[in-house]
Formats: sequence, structure tokens, C-alpha cells
Amino acid sequence: MFLGEYSHSLDEKGRVVMPSKFRMGLDDGCVMTKGQEHCIYVFPMDRWEEESAKVLKLPRTDRRARNFSRSFFASASDQALDRQGRVQIPESLRRYAGLEKDLTVVGVADRIEVWATDTWRSVAAEADEYYAEIAEALSEDGI
Repeated sequence: MFLGEYSHSLDEKGRVVMPSKFRMGLDDGCVMTKGQEHCIYVFPMDRWEEESAKVLKLPRTDRRARNFSRSFFASASDQALDRQGRVQIPESLRRYAGLEKDLTVVGVADRIEVWATDTWRSVAAEADEYYAEIAEALSEDGI
């Protein structure tokens, strides 16, 4: 399980060092793709297979589903960590997420998200504002 928030930097070759706590979960490699709110999703290979299966079940007759599927798979890139725990972020994904130098790597249980730090601060602040309300709504539903 991936947990926590870590500050990192993108190096001149477009690589980021994955937090040491995350590396074991990425031993078999990973797949990066576009995430919501302009972050990058990083899935361990086993989770990628599960996530891919969900997307493949979307109805091809629905334009939104086709567009989602196109974007999700076309931007996907399988990667492996090097000996120093670094992973290459493809240029197209760096552009999509607005990654330049300062990054925030976030564990979100079954996946990792890579954010431009300024974007992460904004998204995290908004999420924190809704956290109590969401927790209340979830507990009302018996979850």
C-alpha cells in the first residue's frame, strides 16, 4: 500500500526518485498514465492490469468512454526503476502534468500520484476543505 506525501525534484533527464517506501511495490515495474486534475498516475504492474480491465469494460458506444480510454491508454508508458530508485517520466506526461522541477509524490493506497508541487498544494487544500464533509456523508451511508 502506498501512503504519504513526499517532496522530490525532477532531474535534468526527466527522472524522479521514488520514495524508498514505494520502491518495493514497484519491483516488477510500473505503468504511468494521465491522472485526473493533471497529475500522473503510477500503477504497479498488477494494479495496472486491474485498472486496464475496468477501462476495457467501458461501453464503446459512449463517446466519453471512448475518449477516456484513448487518453488513458495512449498516454500510458511502462517503466522500471533504476538502481538508484529513479523512474523516467515521459516528456508527454511531464507536459500534461506541468512538471518542471519541484514535484510532490503522493501515495494513494493502490497507486502513486506525481504532481507539480504548486498544483498539489492547491488540490490538497481543496481536498482538506471537503474532508470533514465527505467523512460525514460517508458515515451517514454506513461506510
